[in-house]
Amino acid sequence: MQGQGAGILGSLLPLIIIFVIFYFLIIRPQQQQAKKHKEMVNSLQKGDKIVTSGGIIAEVIKNEEDHIKAKIDDNTTVRIDKNYIAKKLES
Repeated sequence: MQGQGAGILGSLLPLIIIFVIFYFLIIRPQQQQAKKHKEMVNSLQKGDKIVTSGGIIAEVIKNEEDHIKAKIDDNTTVRIDKNYIAKKLES
């Protein structure tokens, strides 16, 4: 019986090691990047310049719960889903 328990552990150990490596190289960095993006989007204020994932540069008018109201030019105002804001431009 003890030989079978050691055999199962020995066969599962490589899978466990692969999962741990996968977690630290792929899953954890993605979670940290998503957290930073969420913090950046939630900290946007009126007057901040942003770039959308489609490449549109706009100026924030209002940060609402699920989207951002932004001004592209003097006559054009749009609502942008927070998931599509790529980055904040530094002034």
